Amino acid sequence: SGVINTIAKLARACTLRLTAGKLYFILSDKVANGGVGMWCEVCQGNFFDEFQMEGVAPEHNEIYLELVPENLSRALKTAQSAKTVKIKLTNKHCPCLRVAVELPSLSSSSRIVTHDIPVGVIPRRLWNDFREPSVPDFDVSIYLPALKTMKSVVERMKNLSNSIVIEANLSGEMNLKIETDLVSVTTHFKDLGNPPWASEDGCQSSAQDRDLESMAEARIDIKKLQQLLAGQQVNPTKALCNIVSKRIVHFILLHEDVSLQYFIPALA
Repeated sequence: SGVINTIAKLARACTLRLTAGKLYFILSDKVANGGVGMWCEVCQGNFFDEFQMEGVAPEHNEIYLELVPENLSRALKTAQSAKTVKIKLTNKHCPCLRVAVELPSLSSSSRIVTHDIPVGVIPRRLWNDFREPSVPDFDVSIYLPALKTMKSVVERMKNLSNSIVIEANLSGEMNLKIETDLVSVTTHFKDLGNPPWASEDGCQSSAQDRDLESMAEARIDIKKLQQLLAGQQVNPTKALCNIVSKRIVHFILLHEDVSLQYFIPALA
């Protein structure tokens, strides 16, 4: 439920893609038009004891649904002390995700609370709109400082400006900056480390020929960054960001069985 709470804070509505092995929460606002993008993968084996699904056809064993994550988050709140939780796709009056929560009771009969969450079923011809976004050809990839620290810095800066500049280099340094007519504030982080992948997997990232000290930067909407940091219910084991200069900041948060990618486009 921590995952769903995080998603609910990041997206008013999103797409839930179900496959035999994983659940995906997808927000595909067109990043090019200034919207944020999100791709969250959850391994179902770590969350469900039993998982059965039938997609539209054997060779397309997937289901795509549109839903309001806040509704699912609310339904799962009642499940904190539950003996069992069953989630089922039903179609009574309209397609719904039915969440049946069996609560412990003092008598021998059990109490079951059910929530029906309306969903929209996305037809197969539209599935291609929800493919995993490709990782942009970044200039710098860097591990993030502790998210709590970053969150408190961003919350203070949010009162001073609507936008924030994130800049980082390949020497493990990152700065968060705001500049207005009245004030300029910079918070420096160093020794953060850079992920090894920029060079090792032969991916032709523009990071390879970069001067290690030179900063790549992007100015982004501070509210979108704050939303990402404030929504963190899962404490990631690894958090990093890729910066494509003046174009996009791509965040990746990894937890044992959950990975969340979040794309914030740069402001012009």
